[in-house]
Amino acid sequence: MTQTSTANTQHLVFALFITAVTPPSTLAAVVPDDLFEAIQTLKQELNAVILAHYYQEPDIQDVADYIGDSLELSRKAANTDADVIVFAGVHFMAETAKILSPDKLVLLPDLNAGCSLADTCPPDAFAAFKAAHPGHLVVSYINCSAEIKAMSDIICTSSNAAKIIRQIPESQPIIFAPDRNLGRYVMEQTGRELVVWQGACIVHENFSEKKLVQLKIQHPEAEVIAHPECEQPVLRQADYIGSTSALLKHVSSSAIQAFIVATEPGIIHQMEKAAPEKSFIPAPPMNNCACNECPYMRLNTLEKLYLCMKNKAPEITLPEDIRMAALKPIQRMLEMS
Repeated sequence: MTQTSTANTQHLVFALFITAVTPPSTLAAVVPDDLFEAIQTLKQELNAVILAHYYQEPDIQDVADYIGDSLELSRKAANTDADVIVFAGVHFMAETAKILSPDKLVLLPDLNAGCSLADTCPPDAFAAFKAAHPGHLVVSYINCSAEIKAMSDIICTSSNAAKIIRQIPESQPIIFAPDRNLGRYVMEQTGRELVVWQGACIVHENFSEKKLVQLKIQHPEAEVIAHPECEQPVLRQADYIGSTSALLKHVSSSAIQAFIVATEPGIIHQMEKAAPEKSFIPAPPMNNCACNECPYMRLNTLEKLYLCMKNKAPEITLPEDIRMAALKPIQRMLEMS
């Protein structure tokens, strides 16, 4: 089973295929009792490297070779000498690994692990948006599809977006896509006017300012830390704003002993490992649900990770013209970072 970035309908097809060939009643028969040991064995047999985002479930983080945010994992994907890259993250991240390592087998445990933010920026609509703003340089957040990257001049991440914008001459008009909240934050940080595509992440837009203030009252000793994808009212309540890796570094070095964490709570697993003596409180969503957890990230499980390595599928593939066009702005990002 292969996947191109344009064939979104194959996500459903693959899910139905997996259900057909591996019904729930027989799944236990094909998954070994000790998944950690089985995954380590497959990793050696395949000469594979497992990359995991901070938002993955704790078991996947614990079995991964490298854990990081989008920028860190992009660098690992570009520099690995492994034959197989198993990307425990979402679809655009695995695409980025394939863009950077076209000769390697890139696997994603669940093809349905997409991204709500990337989905808010359809290629056809963005092409029309770009055409309506001639002369603009396109800086796109890495949380976008390969097609959007191919239409971009520079890619950025939440950790380097402001740094990259500051390197662009002030006379150069800029389109920033696809996250409106990160775009607004970068404008505040740099003083630059940006033409911002109005996309957003369902997780980071779902934090409740009212509940966050209530939590601050209950825990006056705690510092509020937030990801810049959060909406402005939530960011106004934050004592520290940064990318997932920056948040992790901050809690490790800070003298503060308690933190309210306004980002996907998967990062708390690494925070607790880095600073076990400190306490971490996930920021509450608007509703009484687990909406502060990314439903796409959580589609990946340890069982699916094992099966994708065992079956060498599902594989990420890209048309070469799209891959080459998307490679250039990623390389510019790595150079400017």
